[in-house]
Amino acid sequence: MSTTYPVVPGEPTQTGTAFLETATATIPSFAPINKIHQHLCAFHFYAYDMSRQVEAHHYCAHQNEEVRQCIIYDSPEANAGLIGVEYIVSENLFLTLPDEEKYLWHSHEYEVKSGVLFMLGVPASIQRQDMEKVVKTYGKVFNFWQVDKGDNLPLGLPQFMMVFTSDGQLYEQLIKDYQRQTKQEKYTEKSEHLRWNKVKKKHLLCWDKGEEEAVVAATGSG
Repeated sequence: MSTTYPVVPGEPTQTGTAFLETATATIPSFAPINKIHQHLCAFHFYAYDMSRQVEAHHYCAHQNEEVRQCIIYDSPEANAGLIGVEYIVSENLFLTLPDEEKYLWHSHEYEVKSGVLFMLGVPASIQRQDMEKVVKTYGKVFNFWQVDKGDNLPLGLPQFMMVFTSDGQLYEQLIKDYQRQTKQEKYTEKSEHLRWNKVKKKHLLCWDKGEEEAVVAATGSG
């Protein structure tokens, strides 16, 4: 599976518009945007169809020690499309959620320990400090732009997304394409992976409990 990006319709940005953007950028406060401090790379799939897998570049900001909010792009390039959002909470907050709400959240444990969730270009010794926190968190993701279908604009309703929870689910070609384009290895090599404790199944994902229908019902996906 090759990674492709849609061609967005419309006229190229004109010089006058670019100049105006530069001028206006010096005036207002961009406080919410300036809080973004982290680039997390991962892969998601549509909750009702694991065969539809997409690259997801998260640009995240802390609300506090237990809540992060991330905007998701389809690539790390300047012309990337904003395709979705993810909210990330601590396990403590996750456990306070109603049972029916828990179906909409996923654990990051497998993603971190397998190396498919990592920070682009950040040395492992540095990113591990934050990954030790991320591994204990839970996320809720919605995508607005179905770039994997080749949509040139965000069409239709938001789509509920999920993450991978065991080896063999993520298309190997998707990883290879990503590594070739970014010259980035996965966060954890096998030796690093072995230093983590074994992935626990507790709260990992409803799929591991055979409850896919509950998620589809909760989100209206399908």
